[in-house]
Amino acid sequence: MLNGFTTRAVWSGQDACPATGATIVPVYQTATFTLPKVGVTNGFDYSRTNNPTRLAMERQLAALEEGEFASAFGSGMAAVAGATSLLSSGDHLVATRDIYGGTHRLFTQVLARYGIEVTFVDTTVPEAVWAAARSTTRLVWLETPSNPTLKLCDIAAIARLRSPGALIAVDNTFASPFLQRPLALGADLVVHSTTKYIGGHSDVIGGAVVTRDSAIAERIAFHQNCVGAVPGPWDAYLTLRGAKTLSLRMHAHIRNAQAIAEFLAARDDVLAVHYPGLASHPQHELAKRQMSGFGGIVAFRPAGGAERARAIATSTAIFGLAVSLGGVESLICSPAAMTHGSLTPDERASLDITDDLLRLSVGIEETDDLIADLTHALDATRIHSFLIGCS
Repeated sequence: MLNGFTTRAVWSGQDACPATGATIVPVYQTATFTLPKVGVTNGFDYSRTNNPTRLAMERQLAALEEGEFASAFGSGMAAVAGATSLLSSGDHLVATRDIYGGTHRLFTQVLARYGIEVTFVDTTVPEAVWAAARSTTRLVWLETPSNPTLKLCDIAAIARLRSPGALIAVDNTFASPFLQRPLALGADLVVHSTTKYIGGHSDVIGGAVVTRDSAIAERIAFHQNCVGAVPGPWDAYLTLRGAKTLSLRMHAHIRNAQAIAEFLAARDDVLAVHYPGLASHPQHELAKRQMSGFGGIVAFRPAGGAERARAIATSTAIFGLAVSLGGVESLICSPAAMTHGSLTPDERASLDITDDLLRLSVGIEETDDLIADLTHALDATRIHSFLIGCS
């Protein structure tokens, strides 16, 4: 029985190769498959439709989310598009206000052209979700924790209050299936950018949609095959391999992020720290109930405004200035200029994505080294800001 999370990660969907006995799933680097007879397959005929390496990875991801079905995509945004393929012209979508900039762009600039309306609401208030619903609402889109301000949605409460006919999708990228399993809390679909914690090494792009509902799974798989935005076998292999160590990596991410959040919160030159593991976080108690850990992302606002924030982002030696997150290496970014640059200044301001906000993807390096790196960047820029102010 594959009951434990790490056991499922290592073994789900990964039977020995029937042809050779290879313990590790091979990379089936083939576009097409030879058929035994006309109209008869051994389960595979063309790799856009199905590929043994990808199938193994899909089964693994379904098991990690305690789902039944998974469809893998070539990127996280392709997975978001796959989930929203359940919508039709005239449908209405309710979504978390402070979502990833790429998702916001898809909802407002692409789905709108197809006649799909979206209403952004504060999903930290479960009642607000359904107050925004209409008779045409077919999908509620939750992102929890949200990107980049780390606000949480109470998935179970929102599911209990659901309106008839509306599905609930949860972007679980920030938490990973190790920390949060939305299907068990009442969601209908879970979406991931597998590029992030699941892959875990910043070397492969991918996405996935997981569900327990066979009818939903069939519709997602139909879209996956029709559009063809699928990962190649090497991408599937790298994701499959990365997911095996997810639980081990997450322990280190959480340990380091908690230490850094507490370090930043104790400094007098930091105005605000966003991290669910801090007692000061507005949804700290919800995080303790809904998640088995607080994650590896920390956001903060240093004193000194946008100029100092930019200086900090380019003064670190370990934290690399880059978009993305969830890899073993630590990264720093300015969401206003980078991950959420597609939003207007007014939209960013309404979401508290200020020009001085910095987001840390805390890696698995030694905790003391990471804190020393941030200490140096903060101290150096505080002196620099002081000199500029006096000049």
